[in-house]
Amino acid sequence: MASILPRVQADSFLTLHYRLAGPAGDIINTFEGKPATLTLGHSELAPAVEQCLVGLEEGDRQTFTLPAGAAYGQRNPDMQQWLARKVLTQMGDPHEEYRIGDVVQFPTPDGQGQFAGVVLQEREDGGVLFDFNHPLASQPVTFEVHVLGVL
Repeated sequence: MASILPRVQADSFLTLHYRLAGPAGDIINTFEGKPATLTLGHSELAPAVEQCLVGLEEGDRQTFTLPAGAAYGQRNPDMQQWLARKVLTQMGDPHEEYRIGDVVQFPTPDGQGQFAGVVLQEREDGGVLFDFNHPLASQPVTFEVHVLGVL
């Protein structure tokens, strides 16, 4: 009797290697390091990316191509915001220097998580323009995965 390998379901706990890439290259790639662990349905991956995993078996290795905007939505100009130096000082190191292209982590208002913004511009008064859109917003996404374990 052949053994049946566990399949990924909507609430599965997974150990996997994965790579998310856009036209400019990799955003995340765990294949050369430690595998990731996550639970589907807990917003650890975009819903469209999670949906690619459902039905895969332990041991499966797949590559998916998602069309522009399908994985992380469209770019939203309202997600570009200026933050005053005073606010940046309250949230982190008062001596921090920001350079265009830097990715900066911020605490969520409840202090339970983090979100990131990319530095677009700095003003003479120390204010910094951040882009809080996901780096893959409005981009086609390649999602490569190797499912190592399913619970």
